[in-house]
Amino acid sequence: MTPTPTTSGRRVDLRSLLNKVPEVTLYFWVIKILCTTVGETAADYLNDTLGFGLTNTSWVMSGLLAVALALQLRARRYVAPLYWVSVVLISVVGTLITDNLTDNLGVSLWVSTGVFTLALVATFAGWYRSERTLSIHTITSTRREAWYWLTILFTFALGTAAGDLLAEKLALGYLLSVGVFAVAIAAITVAHLRFRLGAVLAFWLAYILTRPLGASIGDLMSQPRSDGGLGLGTTGTSAIFLTCIAGLVAYLTITRRDVIELGSGRSNSGPEHDPEHGPADDRDDDLDDGVLVG
Repeated sequence: MTPTPTTSGRRVDLRSLLNKVPEVTLYFWVIKILCTTVGETAADYLNDTLGFGLTNTSWVMSGLLAVALALQLRARRYVAPLYWVSVVLISVVGTLITDNLTDNLGVSLWVSTGVFTLALVATFAGWYRSERTLSIHTITSTRREAWYWLTILFTFALGTAAGDLLAEKLALGYLLSVGVFAVAIAAITVAHLRFRLGAVLAFWLAYILTRPLGASIGDLMSQPRSDGGLGLGTTGTSAIFLTCIAGLVAYLTITRRDVIELGSGRSNSGPEHDPEHGPADDRDDDLDDGVLVG
């Protein structure tokens, strides 16, 4: 393969010119919330309904996640089914990490929430120190992608702990918890669009909050009516959301509406990128108008 020169004189292969993650569109957020819901209900289904137990479920899902991420990291470009399978699996593993701390090790949700908050802050700091950007529009190298997936793992673990803390320990209930997190995400959106909250900060705040939102939706739909849920069970809820995810991912695979093609200087669903600034450019302003909905 012929290397492609960049404006800085460095030479990179074609892989570094292709963003490895999807464009941030409405489809992105819908599928993300669906994945987080599946993460909550699938973990409960494997652990409780099938009787795998928390430890066995954790080992199995961690192994599947390792395989999925290995394939994702080796891929030359963004592939919708592979990317979203990885998100579903990492949502399950993130849930199981929190569940193991709470159920097996007796760590309180207050402590788990604090620990994962610090872990996430440390990950962001390490990512920025290494790459000088937190922009998801420049996931164009294996190192940046590794930071990206580590960050996502901690967002799922933190979201699970924070969601359980509000719904159970603070006795808000599932429906009210859904409302609280939905309002919080709406507030972030307004702050970004109307009050110029930074694009990267707005994205990651919303990303974190979609985890407890999805988990609360999953609990609301799957838990018995006597506990404040709709009584659909973990099997029914997981099946509904997995079907929706599969349909949306198939649509995006066919239409390529969420593909970012940095090498050509254009995004299929977003504004044009300046070809004078290659993917190694660390500017974050390309996110300003499309971080929440591209």
